[in-house]
Amino acid sequence: MEDLSLHILDIVENSITAGASRIEIRLRESVKDNILTIDIKDNGQGMDAELLEHACDPFYTTRTTRKVGLGIPMLAQAARECRGDIQVTSQKGGGTSISVSFQHDHIDRKPMGDVGKTLIVLIVSNPEIDFFFEHKRDDKTYVLDTSEIKKELGNIPINTPDVIKIIKDAISAG
Repeated sequence: MEDLSLHILDIVENSITAGASRIEIRLRESVKDNILTIDIKDNGQGMDAELLEHACDPFYTTRTTRKVGLGIPMLAQAARECRGDIQVTSQKGGGTSISVSFQHDHIDRKPMGDVGKTLIVLIVSNPEIDFFFEHKRDDKTYVLDTSEIKKELGNIPINTPDVIKIIKDAISAG
């Protein structure tokens, strides 16, 4: 994975596969404290103790289409290469939370990538899922909550082109 937005996309796709109806993505950047944290939380089916124990093992997967599961292990490696770490918590039937940290100015930290485009792809492809996105950078905060947008839209689908353009513009401005 070339950038962190692709890691976010991969983890969120796992949440979608796990049946999540709400996914929260939080980015916290503190230049002062020299840390970048990405938190992803879902209300999907969660993992049992055995699967959770192997979450960072690239050679363990429940998929039948391939014999490796590289998403979380690759994200963990990317974090550890930058004096960071990853924490995965989950409970069967209770969702999953992933928190990953990076030294913000580490030379090996992958670029953030286009998180806005990643969010748009997720919203367009999964209009039935509520996405909450928060990006804090020092004292500035941007929030996007599709459940609130859906309330305002009424019967208009969130993935209509005009609505997506408004969301895309709001993300770019934010």
